[in-house]
Amino acid sequence: MTMWVFGYGSLVWNPGFEVDYQMIATLPGYARSFCMRSIHHRGTEDEPGLVLALDEAHGAECHGVALAVRGGKEAETLEYLRARELISSAYLERDLDIRLADGRIARAVTYVIDPHHVQYCGGLPLEEQARIIARAVGGRGPNTEYLYNTAAHLAQLGISDSDLEWLSARVEALCA
Repeated sequence: MTMWVFGYGSLVWNPGFEVDYQMIATLPGYARSFCMRSIHHRGTEDEPGLVLALDEAHGAECHGVALAVRGGKEAETLEYLRARELISSAYLERDLDIRLADGRIARAVTYVIDPHHVQYCGGLPLEEQARIIARAVGGRGPNTEYLYNTAAHLAQLGISDSDLEWLSARVEALCA
């Protein structure tokens, strides 16, 4: 039985674990947005950055990537993902149904935002998001790198995200 992981942000371009194969997938009931303050990877406690998270929203759906974990690496992958994604407890680990591009429904390990966590910042205007992303730097590098890599890889996969496209252009202008 395949272990699936749903990627919608940095997992798309930097999964960090052995992937047998991947395919486009859709997660119903959640929207991708920069709704989590990053105090470790893409910002600091003094100067938080922003990272993408899945915010539960009625009628929403998020297009991303279903990553099939290499057989025999399930426990190791879960341990790695928990160390990476649950560093501040702002994400909640869920097993959610996703719709694969071939029409199948699969259960996937998915990290969604805890809307009650102090790092949650849903509803920030795009302009404010752009200004934060343009200046923030954390342990894994500049917040701009996270935005640009995610937007570029989603576009390469044919996944359109108008907010990420707008943010990429605006942050580029702010940094020029």
